[in-house]
Amino acid sequence: MSGAVSRREACRLCGGRSLELALSLAPTPLADAYVPQDRLGEVQGTYPLDLFLCRTCGHVQLLDVVNPEILYRDYAYATSTSLGLVEHFRRTADDLLVSMEPAQGSWVVEIGSNDGSMLRRFKEQGMRVLGVDPAREIARKATESGVETLPDFFTSSLASRIRRERGPAALITANNVFAHADDLSDVTAGIWELLSPDGAFVFEVSYLADILQKRLFDTVYHEHLCYHSVRPLAAFFHRHGMELIDALRIPTKGGSLRVTVQRAGGPRSVSPSVEELTALEERMGLARIETFRSFADQLGKVKAGLLDRLREIKHKGGSIAGYGASHTVTTLLHHFDLAPFLSFLVDDNPCKQGLFSPGHHIPVFHPRVLYSQKPEVALILAWNYSQPILAKHQPFLAQGGRFLLPLPNVEEIGFDA
Repeated sequence: MSGAVSRREACRLCGGRSLELALSLAPTPLADAYVPQDRLGEVQGTYPLDLFLCRTCGHVQLLDVVNPEILYRDYAYATSTSLGLVEHFRRTADDLLVSMEPAQGSWVVEIGSNDGSMLRRFKEQGMRVLGVDPAREIARKATESGVETLPDFFTSSLASRIRRERGPAALITANNVFAHADDLSDVTAGIWELLSPDGAFVFEVSYLADILQKRLFDTVYHEHLCYHSVRPLAAFFHRHGMELIDALRIPTKGGSLRVTVQRAGGPRSVSPSVEELTALEERMGLARIETFRSFADQLGKVKAGLLDRLREIKHKGGSIAGYGASHTVTTLLHHFDLAPFLSFLVDDNPCKQGLFSPGHHIPVFHPRVLYSQKPEVALILAWNYSQPILAKHQPFLAQGGRFLLPLPNVEEIGFDA
């Protein structure tokens, strides 16, 4: 892909060409492209955020693909900066060692291993581990910390080389990355090649059912090319000589799916959860375009209500700060047109403090600025983390400030709440 963005013409999962626009969000810059002050003069391009429904298999996806070399080679996000995620992956590793029963000392390979948080736990439990991640600096640091990480994209050719050099993997994992690859067929061919006959591929992705039920539209950004559900995934893996044997809903990232896959004819039976979630998806209408049109109407009403409240605050002379400077915040700011109302952003991640938001260039500060600047309202843009934010900042409420939640419904919280 030579340019910054290309356009797919066929479904990633089934190759079907009957694709219908399901949800059109405002175009944005790259979601995590926060910039330092000396780069404020640079123009940040915006790219479409349009979700399409495949009429053939029911898969939901972005068709506009930003060059992965732009997205990932200098990727800055680290697992350890997300609240509770390291502990989640450590627990998951322990669970998989019990449920999958890989032989002690066998290989565990993680695709998109980031800073090695999950593999580190497998290594502590006596497994041999290898990470694959294209973010060069993150891969280097992970390797230096004791988790060998190949600084590359996972492909079928790389998988063949790993198997030749190291043997098959008893377990392959991928956390929040199976939605990121444009050529999922090649990735899956590589997984089949690298996996031992009795091995398992376990991955976590954002779940389309949760996106609709909980209004998690801000999890749509350019890194996330796919918005997965069980029925299309099961058919996809079947076409690639694999079998989807388990699907578990988990709370991470606002609502995710943990999927277990084996080679066709593998040793494990199919869990009832697969049929149960497929039935849920049918009831929810995840393969019907009308479902997404209704979802767009819901978002429009929430947006209108939130903007009315923000205009009221500004009309009375109040100042408004935003709490959060993550990937999701970029989608939320742009689609809900929130930037004109916000004086500044705050975020707990030190890596974001001192930077400026993608496109709008709103400054990002440490949360202590809430206490010195004393805005009347702090809009919790990282609304999935509202409970720990509220618990941590009761003193902001005590000094007379108020928090405002934008989603799933507009809600205002004061000290007397």
